[in-house]
Parts: sequence; C-alpha cells; structure tokens
Amino acid sequence: MLKTLKYILQANKFLHLPKVMRRVVFYSEGKNYWPLFKGLIIGILDQSDLNVCYITSGNDDPGLEFSDNHFKSFLIDESYVRNWLFENMQAEMMIMTMPDLNNYQVKRSKYPVHYIYLQHNLLSLHMSYRQGAFDWFDTVFCAGPHHVNEIRCLEEKYNLPQKKIFEHGYARLDSIIKHKQPTKVDRDYKHALFAPSWGHNAAIEMGLGDQVVEKLLSFGYKVTFRPHPETLKSSAKIINQIVSKHTENNMFLYEKGVSSLDSFHQSDFMISDWSGAALEYSFGLEKPVIFLDLPKKINNPIYKEIDIIPLEVSVREDIGIVTSVDQITTSLINSLPYGQVNPEEYVFNIGKSDFYGVKYILGMIEDY
Repeated sequence: MLKTLKYILQANKFLHLPKVMRRVVFYSEGKNYWPLFKGLIIGILDQSDLNVCYITSGNDDPGLEFSDNHFKSFLIDESYVRNWLFENMQAEMMIMTMPDLNNYQVKRSKYPVHYIYLQHNLLSLHMSYRQGAFDWFDTVFCAGPHHVNEIRCLEEKYNLPQKKIFEHGYARLDSIIKHKQPTKVDRDYKHALFAPSWGHNAAIEMGLGDQVVEKLLSFGYKVTFRPHPETLKSSAKIINQIVSKHTENNMFLYEKGVSSLDSFHQSDFMISDWSGAALEYSFGLEKPVIFLDLPKKINNPIYKEIDIIPLEVSVREDIGIVTSVDQITTSLINSLPYGQVNPEEYVFNIGKSDFYGVKYILGMIEDY
C-alpha cells in the first residue's frame, strides 16, 4: 500500500508540472531500456532548452540517477498507476519502447499526445510481436529497411492509417560497435555466451539451459549465462537451479540483466535460439552464433499474411550455424563463420542513430 501511494504521488507530481516542463516524455519499463534512451535524452538537453521527463517502472533504472537542470525522473509501477497515468497523460510527445499501446491495459491518453515507438531490438515486426502491436503509434522509429517495409505492408494489408516513419537506426548496435575490443581478452580458452530468448519455445523454458551450459563447460570453455529479463520473471526456478549448480565453477559466469555489454565483447561466440541479441552480436562484432534448432518465436499466429520473410529467419544461416544441442562439438565451434554480413545493409545510420534521432525529435517539437 505504501508503495502504491508513493507511485500515486509521483504520478501527481508529474501531472502538476507546468505544461512547458512536460512537452517531451520518455517511458521506460526498466533499467535494460535506459541505454536506448540515454543518447536521445542527452542530445535533446545539449541541443535545446527543452525540459525532458523520464518515467520508469524500474526502481534500479539508471535514469533515476541521471541529473540535469532540465531533466526530471519519476518512478511508477507497471500496473494500475501507470495505466491511469497513461490515460491522463498531458504531453506533446511520448517516446517508448513498449509495444501494444492501446491494445491491452496501457491506453492512449484522452488528451492529444504524439506517440513515438522506439525499437528495442532488430527483430522483424510481424512475427515476434503480437498482431496490432504498432497500430496505435503515430510515428515509428525504424532500425532498418526491413522495419520500414513491414510497417507499410501491415498498413496496406489491414487498411490502417499511414504512420510517420523515421529511418533511425539502433543505439544499442552503435554502442556495441563503438566499444568493440580489437583483441581477445584471454587466449587460454574459448569463451561462450549463452543468451537465449524468452517464451514457451525458448531454450531455457524447454529445459535445455543446463544441457547447453554443461556441454560447453565440458569442452573447457568459459561460459557466460545471460537469460532474457522476461525469462527471469517466468522461469526463475529453472535459472536459480542452473546458477546454483555451477556457481562454484570459476569458468561459469552469470549475467543478470541485459544492460551491460561486457559479455558481448569478452566472448568468442554466442549460443542462442530466436533472440534479437544474436543479430546485435553478429552485426556489431562480426562474431558467429550457434542457433539452436527450436520452433520459431511466433507471437502473431497470422504473421504469414504479410508476405515478408522475417529478418531473424532470413539472416540466421548467414551469421552462424543452426543445429541441435546434441550436435554441438568443438570441431563445429572451430568452424564457425566470422564477419559474414555488412550491418549497413540491415541497419540505418550506423554509429549516428542518436544524432539523427535527436534532430528528428527537435524538428517535430518545433513544428508543434
């Protein structure tokens, strides 16, 4: 009850700000999304006299610690208070990475607000997201040409109003490339990053997590276990069993959360299933991926009504190998392909997504 009261007070504090102080609002589901927002927020503050509001549902979100005279942050829940605040939102622009606006609990405001969707991965928009996930946004920031094509095809297929589309890029990929390490950290052994997706057909949920970790450790490899945040919520017992079993092994590392990219840079290859992290890993670092041969991650059962092969389907054999856990061997790992794709073919504005994103946002605010 005390927490709920705290969230209500935070929401009211935001709503009672002078209108000029809440023209641009960001909403974050938690700490893992701060790296996607940070560059845009800093750019807006550096290049204008606008005030920025940052609303988050994560009490450990680094955005709560960020400080600037024109920046205010607010902590709310991810249920009743948030849903009420969204319905009563008064702002000119709201930028968020959470899809499904207006389809479930989180509704558009009863006041005029321009909603911008910011991509939080490189996956295609019609298979791994629910039907209608982007229908209620006014502008969609697209990470690459595939997103532009998919949005327009969805609009045409379902007779939807055309949204504004911005060829943005992807800040997380920019960060991966920027901090790329030229040499391997330790040459005494291979370092595997096990980073699967989430969902009932994903590796951990299907009971393959410990089998993968055991096999890699048996090869004498260092292993970083990096489950998806949603898996941490839904399959905590399975994860805790894996971590407890191997916690005394100094060749086993557990990475809780996906905001850090240390394991990307320190590892030699990744094992995944249908995770968007695999595309970031390959495109950003030119390192190979072993894709476990598991059922597709399908959150939209009618995705084939859009006659486009999802990027995560079309590119996987160009950036790695598809196989079962049983077929993973040291010889297969030693034969993995490196640097097979040019990321500029798939992603806009490599290294400059924040620059162009800020420019677009400030241009839209000026139009208001």
